[in-house]
Amino acid sequence: MTVTETIEGPAADGAEREHGRIPTGVVFPGQGAQKPGMGRAWIETPSWSLVGDISAWIGVDVAHLLLEAGESELRRTDRAQLAVFTVGVLAHAEAVRLTALGEVVGYAGHSLGEYTALYASGAIGLREAAMLVAERGAAMLRAARRRPGAMAALVGEGSGTGGAEKLAQACRDSGFGVWVANLNGPGQVVLSGTEAAIAAVENRSAASGLRCVRLEVAGAFHSPLMAPAARRLRRALSATPFAPAHAPVVANVDAQGHTDGAQWLNLMTAQLTSAVRWEECVRTLADGLGARRLVELGPGRTLSGLAARLDPPVPAASANTPLRLAELAGPAARSVG
Repeated sequence: MTVTETIEGPAADGAEREHGRIPTGVVFPGQGAQKPGMGRAWIETPSWSLVGDISAWIGVDVAHLLLEAGESELRRTDRAQLAVFTVGVLAHAEAVRLTALGEVVGYAGHSLGEYTALYASGAIGLREAAMLVAERGAAMLRAARRRPGAMAALVGEGSGTGGAEKLAQACRDSGFGVWVANLNGPGQVVLSGTEAAIAAVENRSAASGLRCVRLEVAGAFHSPLMAPAARRLRRALSATPFAPAHAPVVANVDAQGHTDGAQWLNLMTAQLTSAVRWEECVRTLADGLGARRLVELGPGRTLSGLAARLDPPVPAASANTPLRLAELAGPAARSVG
């Protein structure tokens, strides 16, 4: 989970973008990026037919989620994940059709977005990705209902990794179950734990001069409280055929690029109970894989905003509508039609 950002990094050089030569890292947002009506922008695109395919595979009316569902329905973990995943798939399909991505050197996704990244990289097929997302959301929803939890972001100066770890440890020493869940970047670290633990975090952060923002989730995601969901998801992952080789995907749990499909059973199982090391993932795309820009595909522009806050910032653009994709593609989009 992330706190929504509205900042975009500097655009990539126009000439290189137009000729499609710029090395690009493609990133996909996770739960928290959803909003009512977020599918309307995509309904006239050729890729909209994928919504019907996904709905048939998982037995959920995804078009309803994208066009008609309200905020309360989209706050439900399983529904939110399906909706965000599908918009990411639509954006990626259109980006490919318009040849808008240039030279892709690697993929990454924030939490749920990692499943979209795996699909985009060729690690798994769309049907398999959709079914895993449905199973993941259902497993997390059940785990959260059995052991309710909460999440909160520490934001602003002094809320870095060290301070968050220290605060979490102090709470655990006092008997509260709280853990670092997301290392999103400078000025934004998310903690996860029981309701009582997050209340303790709020009290202690205020005393320390930190700002604590509750996230609108009903579970302690990316913490040991998700262990039951991880066990259930592992069974689904074990039955999923992963490609033996695929384009690089930077994993949340270790911030390393992976190209071997056999590694994802353990990586994705661990993801549910481990911290999302997002800042390191972005650095791996930029410094390790050579991306000179990031393109965010899916609803919102949270990940672009986070990239802009890094020091030094990583150039990033959000492509959250077909119009933004066409602008990104430049003349290539006009030649496709």
